[in-house]
This record gives sequence, C-alpha cells and structure tokens, in this order.
Amino acid sequence: MTRRSLLCTLATTSALAFDGKKSDAFALVGDRFHNSDYIRTALHRDIVQGLGLSLDMSDDTNLLNAVNLKGYRLLIVHRDGMIWPDGYPLPKPASAAAAEIVSDPPLAPTAGEPKFWIKPQQGKAVRRFVENGGAALFLHNVTHVGLTDPDFRHVLGAAYQGHPAIRPFKVKIINHDHPITRGVKDFIVTDEQHYMQYDKDPKHLLLESVNEDGLEYGKLGAKAAAGWAYDYGKGRVCYFSPGHSITAHWNPEFIKLKHNALRWLLRMS
Repeated sequence: MTRRSLLCTLATTSALAFDGKKSDAFALVGDRFHNSDYIRTALHRDIVQGLGLSLDMSDDTNLLNAVNLKGYRLLIVHRDGMIWPDGYPLPKPASAAAAEIVSDPPLAPTAGEPKFWIKPQQGKAVRRFVENGGAALFLHNVTHVGLTDPDFRHVLGAAYQGHPAIRPFKVKIINHDHPITRGVKDFIVTDEQHYMQYDKDPKHLLLESVNEDGLEYGKLGAKAAAGWAYDYGKGRVCYFSPGHSITAHWNPEFIKLKHNALRWLLRMS
C-alpha cells in the first residue's frame, strides 16, 4: 500500500498528488460535529482495505475545486455546509460540562458564528465533474451543503431539514432490484436519523429510515428517505444517510451497501 493511498492532509494547495498520478477517489470529510478521524478510519476500512481503491482525504473545503477534482474517478463528501472562521462559541460558564474560561490577558471577543463554505464555482465544479463521467458518493450530513448551492443540490438531489437526537432506527430496503441493494437486508443503527427534502424522481429511492417505536421528528413523521442512486449526465450519484458514528459505518449490512455502491458508481461490476 502506498503512502498516497493513505493520505489525509490539511494542505491548502490546489491539488493532491505525490507523483502526478491521482488516487482513485478524493474525499472531503469532517466538520465541527463530525470528527475527521472516525470518518478517515471508516472510509479507509471500507474503500482502501475493503475494495483496494486508493483514496485521498482532506478536511480543507478549498480543495473542492475543478483543478483538484481533475484526474479522480470518484468524489466522496461526508461533512456539513458550515465552517467556523472565528472559532467555536466559548462554553457558557454555567454549563456543567465546561469549566469557566480564564485567560490573562483577556481573549479577544468573538461571535463564534458559522458561515457557509461552498462557493458557486465549487458547486459548478462538482456538477461538471459528475456530468463529464465522474462518480459521487454523498454521505450522512452532506445534505446540509444542499441548502446553500443550487448546482451542488442538483447533483446531490436533496437539502437538509434536520434530525432528532441520536436514537435507534431501522434502515429499510425499498428497492431490492438495484445492484446497490442486492443481497442487503434491513438493518438497525443507533445514529442521527436525518430528514431531507428529496428533489428527484421517487423511482431512484433505495432506502428509507424508520423509527419503529413511532418517535417522530416534528411534523416530518417517523420515516425519511435514507438512500438513492441515479445516473447524472455521463456519471453516477449515490447518497446514504447513516454515518454520524463509526458504529453505524461498521454495521455489516451498511458495509455491504457501500461496497455495492462503490462498484456501481465506478462500473466495476
């Protein structure tokens, strides 16, 4: 296994490559609420060890651009749409989980507010990448990015609506005939059950998440779309909603789904 296959960098250069040859896939991962480390670990097991593909990973949103995407076969995005350029909000002194922050000299005031990171040219780069034959695997909280860029949302096919607290739910296969779902059984994870506005034809839906205890999320009910796949231009797109925890990523049936999806996306079978 080469160093290139294990790369996870915070570099701010315009492209990732050690020798001029790209890996099979580039993954943009990690955000405030989803630590890059567990995603790196999960994707390395699923993709590098599981299928023998080479993978470059980064949490630098600037690397989602046309220059860097050129030469890759697959784009993976597993992060939300926010960055925190002034840092995270300071914990409240009254919080039982946090000590009062003491600094001498005093800290400069900061709003600690998030900003959306995706720029129009980045959304257009993703759209061109897939239209021209690239593949895209979107995971978990990436629907949040769909809130802020029309081109990215058009490729992804959805935009985030929210999620309840972490709790068990079932992932049900609703289309057993697609190559991605063949041989995969319904499974249960303890994870964030994400809800989203799904934009595409219902015929592309593969999975739904169901809280079997009847617990609902506001007016959105106990069920949500949880996975879909379709051809997009000359390329292909797939989305799965589980992924807040590494235990969800390592559910054996979810691993089967991801392996099937990668084979389908890359036309390996």
